[in-house]
Amino acid sequence: MNKTVLITGASRGIGRAIALYLAPLGYDLVLHYNSNKAAAEQILKEFESLGAHARLLSFDISNRKNTEQILTNDINEHGAYYGIICNAGINADMPFPAMDGDVWDKVLHTNLDGLYNVLHPCVMPMVAARKGGRIIAMSSISGVMGNRGQVNYAASKAGIIGAVKSLALELAKRNITVNAIAPGVIETDMTAELPIEEIQKMIPMRRMGKPNEIASLVAYLLSDDASYITRQVISVNGGLI
Repeated sequence: MNKTVLITGASRGIGRAIALYLAPLGYDLVLHYNSNKAAAEQILKEFESLGAHARLLSFDISNRKNTEQILTNDINEHGAYYGIICNAGINADMPFPAMDGDVWDKVLHTNLDGLYNVLHPCVMPMVAARKGGRIIAMSSISGVMGNRGQVNYAASKAGIIGAVKSLALELAKRNITVNAIAPGVIETDMTAELPIEEIQKMIPMRRMGKPNEIASLVAYLLSDDASYITRQVISVNGGLI
């Protein structure tokens, strides 16, 4: 039986790139999306054309009860996941004095609470399976160094780093690795409206990153070759920090 990997936010951006990168590697993939059903169904068709095994799950990661119910039902039907890629997230950027509580809460509830909501129903089945496992959470350069206009986003991504480092300690003896990836400025729809020319001047490599440069790292961290890497935050940012 192939190893099963859950990818949240798989219908677009980095999540989509991860899914397509993993497709030919023999994993059974569980592709999560929130509302973009058309994009999710399109990527599923691409998977089927590659001969890969995949299924779709739809839920809002900020909705704890619904997330738990759907993931628990899927695990009960198909078995525990070997890999969990916590990629889904949002941003709502603005200067802190203009940031009302709703904007703060929405980002924190989605990005940080969402990590708990996804992982909590999945971890004990992973432990009980006694086959080891891989948990990879997507943080951000903002969570490492901070960024103006992103106090809420940076706080949520820094929180992910703290959670990863702590969870890694709890799961290490179970041969379950837990790591974070902190992307820099990556070519996705989330960065499409940024002042790219100005940003590139700050990046030593003078370019934005590509989604596949994140996806290839995910593939490595999922592999047997990465079995001794845990509790790490791996930055992919062209030398920005």
